[in-house]
Amino acid sequence: MAKLYVVPTPIGNLEDITLRAINTLREVDFILAEDTRTTSHLLRHLGIEKPMHSHHKFNEHATVERVAESIAAGRDVALVSDAGTPGISDPGFLLVRKCVERDIEVVTLPGATALIPAVVQSGFPCDRFCFEGFLPQKKGRMKRLQELAHEPRTLVIYESPYRVVKCLEQLAETFGAERRVAVVREITKKFEETVRGTVSEALDHFREHEPKGEFVIVVAGYDAKAGGRDAESDDEE
Repeated sequence: MAKLYVVPTPIGNLEDITLRAINTLREVDFILAEDTRTTSHLLRHLGIEKPMHSHHKFNEHATVERVAESIAAGRDVALVSDAGTPGISDPGFLLVRKCVERDIEVVTLPGATALIPAVVQSGFPCDRFCFEGFLPQKKGRMKRLQELAHEPRTLVIYESPYRVVKCLEQLAETFGAERRVAVVREITKKFEETVRGTVSEALDHFREHEPKGEFVIVVAGYDAKAGGRDAESDDEE
């Protein structure tokens, strides 16, 4: 039976694609791409020619049934996003769910994602962590931050460069200016940078240096015993 292959693609450095991902993209019947222009650039780099169809957040509700029909009819399909692993703050969940409902096998390849490198290099406990992805842009944003303020696990947030300063201001308000953070930008790219310190220190940095690129904000967990500042993992107690 044909399958749906969920294929991670590099988040910056094209050398981060796996051999298995390359072979899968070569062997499937067609590729579903979040942006066919972005994926075309990657395929040219890899020397792969393959039919592509758009699959993004604006059309996925209308296309999942048709894609599932194609797979059920015997066509292997690869799903890719612009960068990283489909379904993680990117389109993909709806198609995977549809395939599961129809007993179509889903094969998810391991590979690039901004989440794991950021939390590991933050220096905060990463044996357990809470991934929030992108916070609500407006409605419900402060309420969600208030709910997370006492989360004891390391917290991971994706953020737009246009909202980094605002996000740090909101973290200072809800988590406290002395909570430690690691703000990681442009992971795997030429200008990769990690700014570590308190929320206040990170805020000062990005008020002085215009935020550019893709951002992951990693926040130390809440520790009631330490006055709500930073939690430590069980292994470190």
